[in-house]
Amino acid sequence: MTDRQIIQVINPNTSLAMTETIGAAARAVAAPTTEILAVCPSAGVASIEGHFDEAVATIGVLEQIKAGREQGVCGHVIACFGDPGLLAARELAQGPVIGIAEAAMHMATMVATRFSIVTTLPRTVVIARHLLQQYGFERHCAALHAIDLPVLALQDGSGVAQEKVRQGCIRAKQQDGSGAIVLGCGGMANLARELTQELGIPIVDGVGAAVKMVESLVALGLSTSKHGDLDYPVRKTLTGQFKHLN
Repeated sequence: MTDRQIIQVINPNTSLAMTETIGAAARAVAAPTTEILAVCPSAGVASIEGHFDEAVATIGVLEQIKAGREQGVCGHVIACFGDPGLLAARELAQGPVIGIAEAAMHMATMVATRFSIVTTLPRTVVIARHLLQQYGFERHCAALHAIDLPVLALQDGSGVAQEKVRQGCIRAKQQDGSGAIVLGCGGMANLARELTQELGIPIVDGVGAAVKMVESLVALGLSTSKHGDLDYPVRKTLTGQFKHLN
């Protein structure tokens, strides 16, 4: 890649602190020719921890996709482990769109035959399991672990959540027989390198993985297919609060 490119990294919740964490993790792995545009919606949910939260957050994701497309970004990352609104975003986008759960699972299978996932609340384990089935990685995942703390605990400055992630990764390595561990939250993105060094196995952060996938797709001249179900949305009039998405 010789020409400068912009990758939009979307934190689907409204937490500015988490957006900064995600943006820093993305910049840490981006190529010198890549500019990271880390954004989040101005309205929605402060954290995404269930199906309702994902449904609310999806509109904010689509608004950011539309804004990024108008700004001429070359691709987009959805930086929430539920990959909220991924297929809808691919319909709306011109460049490639990668979700961090999807990216992390793909990357984990390239460096290990089996992986474990360490996530936040127990209810998000169910969502991650659904994604494993959807993406075809169910047989590659040995186990899923929850630290039983909410997403925003990763931003409270106490370090408690980070230590629980560390302990969860240690347990996963010892108990699951997995060759790699996937971090199941965008707010964990800054922990992967240190944990990889400490545990001696690949700890996969989906934010960095997704950024490198977008860079690769752009370098190969590949984007989301507009033949079939991921073609641009059928033109129709949107009304009320959705009018601005026309």
